[in-house]
Order: sequence, then C-alpha cells, then structure tokens
Amino acid sequence: MFEFPVLVGDIGGTNARFGLIEARGEAARVLSHEPTAGHADPSAAIRTSLEKSGARAPRSAILAIAGRVDAPAVQLTNAHWVVEGAAIGRDFGLSRVTVVNDYVPVAAGAAAIAPDDLTQIGPEIGDARGPRLVLGPGTGFGAAALVPYEDRLAIVSTEAGHTDLGPTDDAEAEIWSGIERTDDRVTVETLLSGSGLSRLHAAIRAVRVGGGGALDPAEITRTGLSGEDFHAREALELFGKLLGRVCGDLALTFLATGGVYIGGGIAPRIVPVLREGGFRAAFERKAPFAAQMRAIPTSVITVKDPAFGGLAALASEGGRFVYHGQVWTAGG
Repeated sequence: MFEFPVLVGDIGGTNARFGLIEARGEAARVLSHEPTAGHADPSAAIRTSLEKSGARAPRSAILAIAGRVDAPAVQLTNAHWVVEGAAIGRDFGLSRVTVVNDYVPVAAGAAAIAPDDLTQIGPEIGDARGPRLVLGPGTGFGAAALVPYEDRLAIVSTEAGHTDLGPTDDAEAEIWSGIERTDDRVTVETLLSGSGLSRLHAAIRAVRVGGGGALDPAEITRTGLSGEDFHAREALELFGKLLGRVCGDLALTFLATGGVYIGGGIAPRIVPVLREGGFRAAFERKAPFAAQMRAIPTSVITVKDPAFGGLAALASEGGRFVYHGQVWTAGG
C-alpha cells in the first residue's frame, strides 16, 4: 500500500514530469516538468520539482520510466540517469518506492479514459470490449497491453520498439537502403520516434535529390504539415503508414478488440496526417483478418500528461491491477 501524499513521476528520455497525489482517490497535481539533461540524477530533479512547487513532502512514490524495469537499478534507454528506488527512498525518507515501465500507467489510464481525452482516427466503432493496446512514438517507442482477467486488469509491458521493421514494397525498399541503422538494425524505434522521423526524412532526401541538410523532428513536422517541404510531407506520410502497420501488428498480437490508444509526443501533432494518410489502411491490411481489424477502434490520446491518470489509479486502486515493477520498502 502507498502512504499519501504519493509522489508520481513520468520519466522519459528528454523530460521528467512530476506530480503529487495528496490523498487516496484524488487526481495527481502537476508539480513541474524537468529536463533529464539538466539534472545529475532523479533525486536532483525531484528535489528541484518539490522546491519549485512548495509541495508537501511525499511519503511514498511511484515512478514510471522509459526503460526496461528488470533490476533494482535501471538505466534509462535514452538518457544518462540510473533510477534506483532504494536511493530515492533513502534520499527523501519514503516508506515505499515503486518503479515501473513508462507504459504501465498509460495502460492503467486507458481502463477509464474519457472520450474527451481522445481523438478518433478512422471509422467510428461501437462499444468495443476486450484487451486494449497503448503505444506511442516519442523520444523512443513504448507499448503495453491492458488485458482483463476475471475482475482484475493485467498490464503487460513490452519491448516492441526493439523489434525489427522492414519494407513491404519496392518504394519502401528504396528508402530503406538509405536509412541510418542503429546497432546495424532497423527497428520500430529506429523509425517510429523523434530521431526516427529525422532518419526517414534524410533517407527520402537521399533517394529523391541525393541528400541534403538534416532537419530536427519539430521542423520536419512543421514544414511537412504546412506543405513548405515536400520531402518532409512524404516523411510524415510514411511515418503514419508505418505507425499504422505496427499498431495493427501489435493489435493482432494481443487481440486488442478493446481498441488501440496512441500516446507519445508525436502522434497528437500529426493527427491530420494520420486521418488523411495511409495509417488506417496499413492498420487494417492484415489478411486474412482484415474484417476483424476494421472492427478495432484507433485513437490518439490528446490529454496532457496521460500517464498521471494511470499513476493515480495505480496508487489508489492498486489491487485492481496486476503489473510488473521493482518495489523498495523502508526496512524491507
């Protein structure tokens, strides 16, 4: 059980977002967003956040991190921090610190997410039930499934971002030849991430005009949406198509008849591309299961800090969920 107030954190490769839940059943109050590169370690960032906000001292914490939570001390996948529950607990005199993968709370939040917090992509679907899938391209690529089991909900975190991703036609194969590899591989995260969007744009320019200056993801998104840069628009459209394909693959893997919910920092910014481009066609192109895929709804999570709702649910309704994490307790 968590003692309140509970510190909650959503720690990604670029930013760490902190909040505080004052009492059981309450929503998390946002404290601050801290750049990971601007602090030596998680405790330094937490201390800054608490001082900035003037918040009450927490008694316990649940932290969601962008990394594989398979040991008491976890190295973030795309940042220099090592997150260790015991060190944080001792630094702040806490009774309990739980560390989970960053998509565990996003999945928990999807159990009761409000329609107003979603932007629908594709056809309107009726009352969809069954497992739900949450995923998202951002600094990296995360994914988890929320699976009903009797009266509880099991959260299955994954490393789907590190699975292989290949071309499916000659046009894609031509672009693949110019893609910068990561560890000599092209993975889902290689392309469906912020740096992945830059890789796609660079590869498209290499094929179309023999190369050119590199652009950051924000500039590609801006010039692609506005139509200023034809190659940026092509990169966004291919990004949307690949995202649809991967969403469909994972939806089939988990039989996610309850829907697919797309988070991360990129999807909310390119909703027009996802709606008008090849996202949904790629999602449904799963013969012999195309008819079943057409019945699965897809939505973009547009609420700010979507993990906070799930972190609050995990803190207040922990017995409702089954999930993997690292737990440190004082004196344990």
